[in-house]
Amino acid sequence: MPFFRRDEQLDRLGDRVLEATWIEFPELARNQIALTWIVYDEPVPVNTGGALTPEEFWKYSVRGFTYRGVEQIYPASVVKLFYLVAAHEWLKQGMIQPSSELDRAIRDMVVDSGNDATSLVVDVLTGTTSGPELSPRPFETWMYQRNIVNRYFHALGWTELESINVNQKTWCDGAYGRERVFLGELMDNRNRLTTDAVARLLHSIVGGVAVSSERSQSMMSVLKRSLDPAELAADPENQITGFLGAGLPQNAQVWSKAGWTSQVRHDAAYIELFNCRPYLLVVFTEGKPYSDSETILPFISRQIADAVSSL
Repeated sequence: MPFFRRDEQLDRLGDRVLEATWIEFPELARNQIALTWIVYDEPVPVNTGGALTPEEFWKYSVRGFTYRGVEQIYPASVVKLFYLVAAHEWLKQGMIQPSSELDRAIRDMVVDSGNDATSLVVDVLTGTTSGPELSPRPFETWMYQRNIVNRYFHALGWTELESINVNQKTWCDGAYGRERVFLGELMDNRNRLTTDAVARLLHSIVGGVAVSSERSQSMMSVLKRSLDPAELAADPENQITGFLGAGLPQNAQVWSKAGWTSQVRHDAAYIELFNCRPYLLVVFTEGKPYSDSETILPFISRQIADAVSSL
């Protein structure tokens, strides 16, 4: 069962946002965008510090809107949300040992979207390392180990996670050696996520039920973004400029994880606006003109914020 219910009011508003986007960006093809939007009506079950048990939390019916929300898309750095949750699960279960270096890597992976940091996190999670090509039998073992994060998420039994693939590192220049072989000749083993899958995972973090309430709060702390113009100017690699946070008033509260490459520009955010219902928004866009665009995601974000203020 999907974790949210479709709603006539949100369907109407969501369709209006998409139509406005296609008018503003006429070259954006209908299959170059995917979007999932969740609205939290009273009583709000999220950002409560983990006050609800998982059983109580999942009983809350939330309403949402989705467009192409089940389409598998290369997620770029949004996949780091999944490695963040997995790292906390492994630590809680004692499957890996805490260390200052792992803490540093987890923080840098999310706060700065560091690919080198992500490489260490994936190595620790899977017990694998990058390197030269392997002979067939060791490579089979290596591939089985590398899929442990997939097995964990598939075992949760969430409909939204059935089609995902989260077994690859994120790269600056690309994969080499065993990593390149693992991607497949046609890159058919690339990471794949849907906006619905990302929305459900972020929903569980914000709800305080990802791994544990304490660990969810720890994840929220690294996802928190500043909208202070001085801070943004000092950090050109920030995950607000050109993303969903850039379309919001300065007094908004944002927790997010962006992803971008030469071909995609994505963002996943939980947002609180003054005097409005909190909401969650995941937007994936594909195609070089939009990966380079610093206006498309802020435009969509403004449209959604306006829609939320009208509820």
